[in-house]
Amino acid sequence: MALKRPVESDRRKFWSPLRVVSTLVVMMLVAVFGISSCNSHDQPTTSTAPAAPNRAANSLPPNVLDAELKSANGNTLKLSDYSGKVLLVNLWATWCGPCRMEIPELVKLHQEFQGQGFEVVGLSTENPDTSAASVREFVRAFNMPYAVGWATTDVEMTLMGQNGNIPQSFLIARDGRVLKRFIGFSPDSTPLKLRQAVTDALKG
Repeated sequence: MALKRPVESDRRKFWSPLRVVSTLVVMMLVAVFGISSCNSHDQPTTSTAPAAPNRAANSLPPNVLDAELKSANGNTLKLSDYSGKVLLVNLWATWCGPCRMEIPELVKLHQEFQGQGFEVVGLSTENPDTSAASVREFVRAFNMPYAVGWATTDVEMTLMGQNGNIPQSFLIARDGRVLKRFIGFSPDSTPLKLRQAVTDALKG
């Protein structure tokens, strides 16, 4: 998905005083606790609980793979379109501080490994009818080069199960198996674990 590079006015508009303050607060909490996450529908919260253990799981079910999801570029997308690729599905929200901290790392991963058959799809857990403008503004401000859209309630619940914290990512193998699940974001460990997992998946 080709997007124009954001101009400075876009960045100033997105980084309102409230967003700057909330991001600084989240960063301080992350520095203290090491890992942070938000509830997918409530206001941002922090968690000291470690991420759920990475474990192999079943393949993505058809209701997730074949769901037609609204895309930020005005079209629709389906996860099944990425069959044969190593895919990272990231669940996030514009107001979630840890998500904002993680996304630059996902941009780096996408840029580094896309040529090797790796893709990222970012699915916002927000209401697409009320968050369309903020999500598109976010995509521009963070210069996100990968596909971005919205998770339906069914897709979100199927993927997350009982743990609704975000950011939450699923690394999918070329054959559709769920290889890893990442919950929350730790600046000290998550980027390294993500990179290693993607590297291993591309070799598999």
